[in-house]
Amino acid sequence: MKTFCGRANPTTGSMEWLEEGEDYDYHQEIARSRYADMLHDKDRNVKYYQGIRAAVSRVKERGEKAIVLDIGTGTGLLSMMAASAGADFCYAIEVFKPMANAAVKIVQKNGFSDKIKVINKHSTEVTVGPDGDMQCRANILVTELFDTELIGEGALPTYEHAHKYLVQEGCEAVPHRATVYVQLVESTRMWSWKKLFPVHVEAEDGEKILVPPSEVENCPGLPSVCDIQLNQMPSSDFSTLSDVVKMFSVDFSKPVQSASTYYRVQLEPVKSGKAQIVLSWWDIDMDPSGMITCTMAPYWVKPTSALQWRDHWMQCVYFLPREEPVLQGEKLYLTACRDEYSVWYSLQKARADEEENKADVCVESPVCRCRAHLLWNRPRFGELNDQNRTRQYIKALRKVLKTDSVCLCISDGSLLPVLAHYLGAKQVQCMQPSRIDLYHPHELWQAFFKANNLEDKIKIIEARPELLKPSHLEDKKISVLVGEPFFTTSLLPWHNLYFWYARTAVSTHLASNVTVLPHSASLHMMVVEFQDLWRIRSPCGTCEGFDVQTMDDMIKDSLNFRESKEAEPHPLWEYPCKSLSEPQEVLTFDFTKTVPQQCLSTEGSVKLSRKGKSHGAVLWMEYHLAADISVSTGLMQLSNEKGNCEWNPHCKQAVYFFSSVIESEILSDPTAVTYAINFDTKTGEIAMDFKL
Repeated sequence: MKTFCGRANPTTGSMEWLEEGEDYDYHQEIARSRYADMLHDKDRNVKYYQGIRAAVSRVKERGEKAIVLDIGTGTGLLSMMAASAGADFCYAIEVFKPMANAAVKIVQKNGFSDKIKVINKHSTEVTVGPDGDMQCRANILVTELFDTELIGEGALPTYEHAHKYLVQEGCEAVPHRATVYVQLVESTRMWSWKKLFPVHVEAEDGEKILVPPSEVENCPGLPSVCDIQLNQMPSSDFSTLSDVVKMFSVDFSKPVQSASTYYRVQLEPVKSGKAQIVLSWWDIDMDPSGMITCTMAPYWVKPTSALQWRDHWMQCVYFLPREEPVLQGEKLYLTACRDEYSVWYSLQKARADEEENKADVCVESPVCRCRAHLLWNRPRFGELNDQNRTRQYIKALRKVLKTDSVCLCISDGSLLPVLAHYLGAKQVQCMQPSRIDLYHPHELWQAFFKANNLEDKIKIIEARPELLKPSHLEDKKISVLVGEPFFTTSLLPWHNLYFWYARTAVSTHLASNVTVLPHSASLHMMVVEFQDLWRIRSPCGTCEGFDVQTMDDMIKDSLNFRESKEAEPHPLWEYPCKSLSEPQEVLTFDFTKTVPQQCLSTEGSVKLSRKGKSHGAVLWMEYHLAADISVSTGLMQLSNEKGNCEWNPHCKQAVYFFSSVIESEILSDPTAVTYAINFDTKTGEIAMDFKL
């Protein structure tokens, strides 16, 4: 059966209807999953195995049969661990049908079909009794239901239900408990992901300062956690204001409550500063004594222990509702509020009247009312706050603007219209093509203009580029067309080429001598060896002695369905790699002309100048604003000695994994990589192929 799927094309801006097979969603789910990453997580697997062996032994020592309930079994790995540790029977629950089918095959292949029953249901639908899914309640509860925030995948309601209906009182649990740790920090870099800082512009008539409206300044932002690879955050980018503090813990062997609640700890800052951020992570103890522990602690907390790389569990960055100045040694209370799925934090100064202080606890989740946090994600806030980047645009605008310039800006939520006005353009209009109906960005920009006394200086055109009329422009022709370009619908670097399509759509409104900024863009690529990111696409084969090849084949089939021939977006500042080739420009796009009818294509080869494993190619865009002024969405710096790369921290780069990673081939040292890249101007899609 085929289904018609509607999607907005991020590059061309048009609405498309594509015919997809019924397996499309399932293949996407598998191809983009992190199952391989979990199976490669040696530390997690070893600790789970040790915890399961110990739990089975404790039950056997009591003279009982070991009956295991494994919720969210995935490949069936934890159930097979339990069976091989001597469990009498295991009920393995998996709600995702393709995954449950794979688990049945894996269990069978490893010879455990008589000991493990795979149940394809949500755990809350499982029945217990002579005619039920389970013959009796289990006395060992094994789960892996955790995300970076611990509770984001619904661990608490799942445990709550299991204790009520599926396991015996006093059961063993693996993991036995989880403990959440926090640390208070000051960090301009991380705070720039939530706040908009003032922008300074040197204009003809003195310095102008663009300030955010008060509703943006005072907005608590979004409640959702910001999960990152904190181990890639250099210590120079933050300052710790407190020791690491235990915030709360959950004992999984006892009944669990999922209802909203809060936890409070007393803190004494170890130094004075501005409290802005709460960093958080968790440990899980696989046994009651806490001898078998799996920790997510970042590098500065346990500097002597070897760090296990993993992408399925990272660390959390939480933004306090507002910046709080704190003094060394003063008494503070940090409060963590949670509902079933998320956590948020607030900081209070201690007062004599403790009871009154408790009434201050805000159990309501923060809500963005200024719309900025709905329109812009956190990297976009960081990008708008990047002063070096803004300076490049100011420098370029200075070169092209004249006192009689009629300027149109096409970009989402951009500061360029304000910069153009401050730098002397006669008339400035702006269009924000993406998400026009979704979050009403115009209201946010009206507030911006009002806060800076610009209401009558900049006009917002509430139309898509193809619907632009002369009346929108007061019957004038555009002499300067500008864009960053940035559009909220973009996922891959070249999706912002939508600017080119918008420029084509408005071409009848452009003056014959129009200046377009940027005047062109180029696509660049480089062959790299990843320190760890390759693991998310690499087959596992065997995991702790169990054959999981079936899972590898399933992921490979789904990748081959479409994804293996596509690049995927990753923020590479979080994923270290070294370059094996020099960066190379592969395609150029001329914005001074309209989008051509024919495709743009290129082929060639890249010489590998450093030894290493060629895991894939990284691709990014560079925008050429004016003579000698360019901005890169990818490589910022390359150290020639070792090939270490510094990436633009505000953008995701495109990663194309070579088939040798997906197939796990061992190749002799290749000396070059050949490539073929084709940009289809009708669909706006880039097809690529690489051969080692």
